[in-house]
Amino acid sequence: MSIEKKYLKTKNVCRTTFRIPSDAAGESKTAFLVGEFNDWSMHATPMKRLKDGSFKAEVDLPIGAAYQFRYLLDDDRWENDWNADTYCYSEFGNCENSVVEV
Repeated sequence: MSIEKKYLKTKNVCRTTFRIPSDAAGESKTAFLVGEFNDWSMHATPMKRLKDGSFKAEVDLPIGAAYQFRYLLDDDRWENDWNADTYCYSEFGNCENSVVEV
C-alpha cells in the first residue's frame, strides 16, 4: 500500500493518492477509502480497480491536518495502509486506524 502526496501551488490542499497493491487486494472485487475526510461513509469514496488488480483513489485534503482512514474491501474486510504516516487507536472495532498527515 502506498500514499503519494502532491501539494498544489494554487490551492491550500494536498492531492493525496491512496493505493492498494494487487497482492494486498487479493481477489477483492471492490475497495473503498473510508475516513474522517468523508465522514466515515463506507461507500462515498470508491477506489478504481486498475488492470494489474490494484486499487487507486485520489482525494484533495486541506493542508495542516491529520486524517484517520482505513480501506474496506468487498464490504467485509478492513485493512490499514502499511505506509501510513502513523496509526491511532480506535474504540470503534477495537482496532487501529491509519493516519495520513498533510
